[in-house]
Amino acid sequence: MITGPFPRMERESARDHGCDHCRVTSAQLRRHAEARGVTTAYRDWQGRKIQVGDQTLQAVLAVLGPAPERPGARPGRLSVPLAAPWHRGDHPAAPSAPRSGWGFTVQLYSVRSRRSWGHGDLRDLADLATWSGRALGAAFVLINPLHAAEPVPPVSPSPYLPMSRRFLSPLYLRVEDIPEYPQLPAAQRQRIAALAAPLRARNSTPGLIDRDMVWTAKRAALEIVHACPLAPARRAALRRFTVREGQALEDWVTWCALAEIHGPDWRAWPAPLRSPRSAAVAAERARLHARAEFHAWLQWTAEDQRAAAQAAARAAGMSIGVIGDLAVGAHPGGADAWAHADVLAPGMTVGAPPDEFNPRGQDWALPPWHPGRLEAARYQPLADLVRAGFTGAGGLRADHVMGLFRLWWVPAGMPADQGTYVRYRHEAMAGLLAGEAARAGAVAIGEDLGTVEQWMRDYLTARRVLGTSMLWFERRADGTPLPPRQWRRDCLATVGTHDVPPVAAFLTGEHVALRSRLGLLVGSPAAERQRAAAALSAWQDALAGQGLLPAGAAPGPDEFTRALYGYLARTPAVLIGVSLADAVGERRPQNLPGTTDQYPNWRVPLCDGEGRAVLVEDLARRPAVRELAGAVSRDRR
Repeated sequence: MITGPFPRMERESARDHGCDHCRVTSAQLRRHAEARGVTTAYRDWQGRKIQVGDQTLQAVLAVLGPAPERPGARPGRLSVPLAAPWHRGDHPAAPSAPRSGWGFTVQLYSVRSRRSWGHGDLRDLADLATWSGRALGAAFVLINPLHAAEPVPPVSPSPYLPMSRRFLSPLYLRVEDIPEYPQLPAAQRQRIAALAAPLRARNSTPGLIDRDMVWTAKRAALEIVHACPLAPARRAALRRFTVREGQALEDWVTWCALAEIHGPDWRAWPAPLRSPRSAAVAAERARLHARAEFHAWLQWTAEDQRAAAQAAARAAGMSIGVIGDLAVGAHPGGADAWAHADVLAPGMTVGAPPDEFNPRGQDWALPPWHPGRLEAARYQPLADLVRAGFTGAGGLRADHVMGLFRLWWVPAGMPADQGTYVRYRHEAMAGLLAGEAARAGAVAIGEDLGTVEQWMRDYLTARRVLGTSMLWFERRADGTPLPPRQWRRDCLATVGTHDVPPVAAFLTGEHVALRSRLGLLVGSPAAERQRAAAALSAWQDALAGQGLLPAGAAPGPDEFTRALYGYLARTPAVLIGVSLADAVGERRPQNLPGTTDQYPNWRVPLCDGEGRAVLVEDLARRPAVRELAGAVSRDRR
């Protein structure tokens, strides 16, 4: 039954939807959807016009609810003040234009050292930044989201499906770097060493990262360190942190304390605890004060170590330093969804329409912002997230930056390709990103891969938000590789991302074999192999045309990788991102979209082409890494 969001409509004899109570024609439905910012047709990645189904439109409009009363409001204008005076939609403050440079892109959890606890941490980040800045002249290190996960095992592996985007995961802490650690009695330090030993032994193996094992041991060690009294100056610093973070921190630590008892999905909690402002939650907050204080201390400690990594990067000569990553959403049962349920859209998840690499579309299981409710909240929840992302960093990459303009909503129970776009007030949302970058004196990058309207890119470029250009997607109208000089300037250029195969796998065709084994191909394996071979041939010809490969050569993985990054370096792109996985010859992707348990997404440690573990200390002794960095630097000059 169609109820709620529809205006009074006359019955018509044209095609309808079979509703017993109010019969609405498809034309009326579509007119109303467009008026509410819901797309009724769109262009797919091949430029074909796709009509959105009526059932999808009905579901989305039902969630949006009645149109809000907006006296005097005009389309495209904001009717409420925004979260901060920097953030006016018409004239947002713009970040400074970054100087040209290159840096490694890494999945930090996969980058281990001899001293890390089976999982890359913030000390490993500091050491990687120091070495690559001083020895190789890198300008930045771009990392995956460090968003907070569950406070108790099992810990979700995906950095892009966190419990909170607002706070940091203590999994990335280096226990021994906490200032109170040296003050511990010898017996307690020995106990911590015993907890770390089996995890450190795993660092030299190619075995998958076991977050549950890591967090169980690390949490026990952190409990020991937390019991050590703070010096007066440190106690005052912790107090300043908790005051500054305010209600957001209180909500997070309360959720953590409750999750330790009731599990990390608030939707399954006792009903009185499902609202963060209820009397029952207030009573539990008081009762669980000690646990909440522990989780606040974890956040303070993590922020300290993140700031130390950025300081190390700048001390090593990096012009930018650490570039963080802001995921597009958070887990529907997590802390952010609990604290901000009133500004999220129930019964909907965020995803993406079908594209070349994901022909069935994608459903990321993330609840989207409700456009009207977010505006009524003056965009404060979004402003808090963005501001936190720039804290202790030289830049921030906003994953799926098109979400500041529109998001692909997938109604519950429908496949990902049956969703549609819902529009947001981009003047406010893009203004937040640009304004906070300007406030922080940092670089703002928007991941704008996939199906994107050109005006969105132009809008962000005008506000000095860099785009993202990926080599595999940069092609001319006839499908051939786009020559380097025709690439855009205002972007971070990369060969691939964490969602596509590494260069070595692309060269050997392993990515086709893997997707075939897992049933992810739409066509036949033979047709997919033929398509991949044609793409590889086109790129080999393009590289030969630039003098980066001998004509007709059959390059090995290292030679092919250097050539591709040399091609990137000849583009006018402001920033060049070099995948550390490509640099060491890794063949396995970090994530395979469309899979859950079929592939070990987000659990693959950094290894070389032979499957041997590569540690931070090993990088300086690997000629291929230095040669690749040298090739990028040389061609940039």
